[in-house]
Amino acid sequence: MLAVLLPQYSRNRLQTWVREGRVAVGGRVETEPKHKLMGGEILILSEPTGIRELADQPEDIPLDIVFEDEVLLVINKPPGLVVHPGSGNWSGTLMNALLHHVPAIAEVPRAGIVHRLDKDTSGLLVVAKTLEAQTDLVRQLQARTVKRQYLAIVAGAVRRDATIAAPVGRHPVHRTKMAVVPEVRGGKAAVTHFRVLEQFAHCALVECSLETGRTHQIRVHMASIRHPLLGDQVYGKPDQRLPEFSRQALHATRLALLHPLARRLKQWEAPPPADMLALLDTLRGG
Repeated sequence: MLAVLLPQYSRNRLQTWVREGRVAVGGRVETEPKHKLMGGEILILSEPTGIRELADQPEDIPLDIVFEDEVLLVINKPPGLVVHPGSGNWSGTLMNALLHHVPAIAEVPRAGIVHRLDKDTSGLLVVAKTLEAQTDLVRQLQARTVKRQYLAIVAGAVRRDATIAAPVGRHPVHRTKMAVVPEVRGGKAAVTHFRVLEQFAHCALVECSLETGRTHQIRVHMASIRHPLLGDQVYGKPDQRLPEFSRQALHATRLALLHPLARRLKQWEAPPPADMLALLDTLRGG
C-alpha cells in the first residue's frame, strides 16, 4: 500500500524504512513490510531527519557551462548527474552545483531549473538566474516554442522517419515507471518527432525533436514502437545482438529558445559525450 501511496519512493527504500520503525499504522509502529491493512488505518511515515536539508546546500561541483549571461545559464550535463534533489539523491545534484556557482539563484524557485534531464541522460539544459527569466522560460515551454533535439541510439531497424503522438502518464502497475496511458486514465499529451540519421546492423541512430516534455518521453515513446534505447534498463529488454551500454543512449544535443531579455532566438549545440561516441564508433565498425 505504501508503494501505491508514495510512488516517488522505491519499494526497497519503503521496506527499509518500515524495518527501521519509521512507519506507524493506526498509531503503532510497524516493522514488518508485509503487514496487511484492514482498511481505514492512518499511516504515518517519518523520513530520516536532516536529509532534506542537504538539498539546499551549495556544493563545489564542476559545471560544463556552454553559455552564461546575467539571466541565463546553459549547462552541458554529464551522464550520472541528478538534476534536482529527491528521494535517494539529496546532495551532489545539479541544483547543489548551481547554488555554489550562483549563490543568488537561491532566491529563484528550484534554483532556476525549468526543465530536467534524467540522471543518465546527457546534454543541454537551460537554467534561469532570475525569477523574471524563469517565468519567461516556463511560458515558452508551455507554448512549445523551446526547441529541443536529442540523439538516441535505438534497437531494431528503423525504416522511416515518423511522429509519435501518444499520451504519457504513470504506469498503472509499476508506479516508478511511465507508460503510454490514455488521457482518460491520467496520461498527458506527448509528441515526439524522429528521423533516422544512421542505420546499423541491429540498431539505429535517430534524432528526436520534442514538442512536449513529459517524464521519460523519448524512452517511453521509442519503446512503445518496439525501438527501445540501447542501455535502457527500465524500458528496454536484453538483446545479445547489441553492444552493452551502461546507460540509456540519449543525449540532448540542441537547444533553442527566445532570450528573455534580448528577445532574440538563441541556439546551442553540444556533441555527445565520450561514452556515446565510443558506442557509435563500435557500431560503425571502428
